[in-house]
Amino acid sequence: MTFLNMADFNPRSLKKLYVPTAGSHKGQNGKVMVIGGSKLFHAASLWALEIASHIVDMVYYASVTENNQVIKESKQQFRNGIVVPRDKIESYIAEADSILIGPGLPRSDGQESGDDDTRALTETLLRAYPHKHWVIDGGSLQTMDPNLIPPEAILTPHPKEFEMLFKDPSVHMSEDKQTLVHDKAKQYNCTIILKGEADIIASPSEITTIAGGNAGLTKGGTGDVLAGLAAALYAKNDAWISATAASYFNKAAAMSLFKSKGYWYNTSELVTAIPTVMKEIVL
Repeated sequence: MTFLNMADFNPRSLKKLYVPTAGSHKGQNGKVMVIGGSKLFHAASLWALEIASHIVDMVYYASVTENNQVIKESKQQFRNGIVVPRDKIESYIAEADSILIGPGLPRSDGQESGDDDTRALTETLLRAYPHKHWVIDGGSLQTMDPNLIPPEAILTPHPKEFEMLFKDPSVHMSEDKQTLVHDKAKQYNCTIILKGEADIIASPSEITTIAGGNAGLTKGGTGDVLAGLAAALYAKNDAWISATAASYFNKAAAMSLFKSKGYWYNTSELVTAIPTVMKEIVL
C-alpha cells in the first residue's frame, strides 16, 4: 500500500513503534484513560475511546453520566474497557500509561449546563499528576493555563485552539508557522501537533510536517480520532513517534478511504480504516 504527499516525513521511522509480543498478557500492551465528553458534546470522547480500544489492552473512560451510560449499554462492542465515574478518576489514573483529556469537554465553566468546570478539572489533574503521559485536546486546550502543561505532554490544537491556549493570534497570520510552533514546544517542553492541511509536529528538539489526507477530514470528530490515537500510541512509545504516527495514520487512512468513497466517508469509517493502515506500515 502506497501513500503519497506525506511531505517532509519518512514513514519508515514508524517501524520503531511498539508491537505486542507473542507472550504478552492483558494489560502489558498499554492502558489509556480518556477524560472527556459533556451533555452537549457526546460523540467526541467516544471516537477517541473507540480508536484507543483498537490499539491498547485497556481503556478507562470517564465522562458525564449520560455518556457513561451510552458506553455501558454498548459493552458488547467495547469489551476491553472500564467506565469510570468522574469522581473516581484519580483511582484509575495511577494505572493508566497515558491519559487523554479534553475531547468534548465544554469551553464554559459548566454551571449552566450541569457539566464540570473544564478548566478546574483539567488543571487539578495536571497539577496532581504532572509526570504521567498526557495528551491534551479540545476543551482543555481552550481553557487551561499553558504554564501547567506537563513535561513531554502531547498537545493537539487546531489553529484557533493554539491561539486560545497561548494567547497568540499570530498563528493565523504567520508566514513561518513551523518556527512559531517549534518555539512554543521548546518554551513549554512539550510536543505539539498543529492540525491543518499539513500538520506541523514540533517537539523541543525536532520538527516536521505531514501533508496528505483530504477534505473528508473536515468532518467533526476526525480530530478526536487523532487525539485518541496519539494517546493510545503514547501508552507504549515516546511522545515524538506517537505524535508523528498519529498524524500520519490519520491522514493515510483518509487517503485510503478516498479510493473507495471519495470525500463521503464518516468518522466511524476513519476509525475502522486506521488499523489496516497501521498494519501495512508497521508490520
